[in-house]
Amino acid sequence: MQARDIMTRNVITIAPGAPLSEAIKKMVEARVSGLPVVDAEGRLVGILTEGDLLRRVELATDKPRSRWQHFLLGPAKEAELYVKSHGLKVEDVMTRDVVAIGEEASIEQVAELMESRNIRRVPVLRGEVLVGIVSRADLIRVVGEALGARPQKEASDKEIREALLAELRKHRWFGAQSVSIEVENGVVILDGVLFEEQARKALAVAAESIPGVRGVEDRTTLAEPVPFVG
Repeated sequence: MQARDIMTRNVITIAPGAPLSEAIKKMVEARVSGLPVVDAEGRLVGILTEGDLLRRVELATDKPRSRWQHFLLGPAKEAELYVKSHGLKVEDVMTRDVVAIGEEASIEQVAELMESRNIRRVPVLRGEVLVGIVSRADLIRVVGEALGARPQKEASDKEIREALLAELRKHRWFGAQSVSIEVENGVVILDGVLFEEQARKALAVAAESIPGVRGVEDRTTLAEPVPFVG
């Protein structure tokens, strides 16, 4: 699945020369936390988010800086911050270094980008032109649809056990565990000793996720840590 398959296409945008008050009104009315900023040709030139509005003279959050901060920032950076906190146009306040993706980017790429850059939305471009936007809400919708579409299939006890073992072999956290796995009438029975509570939970989740499983009976115990004697 690609970005174009899940993106919001009717994106609310704002022009760089528009009054900041107009942009804020759009954000409040549409209940969105960010607006892509586009020029007359539809090219993405920036993005205005709630984060850009946190340090504003209207909020009295544009506080004086210490002498040490003045020294570190330098005159040019201080002037830039003044424009951002006092500017009345979108272009004065917007973030110009925008993280964007192409239409054919995969959902995995979008999710990794959001996580690594700690951002909530990613504009989608066709060339330089904005054609959509993918938000965290769009990704969550995909998760919900996938969960709702999970097939309720019948499987034999042998098929369930083999599928679970195949899943567990993919993960390092299971390699060090000492657990037996049996399946009776669709119920997975876990027995043995584990060394971490996290692995115990992961094992149960893995079992529940196998199609055909009716339930999980966890008989495992946690090993007591062995004190180190020097």
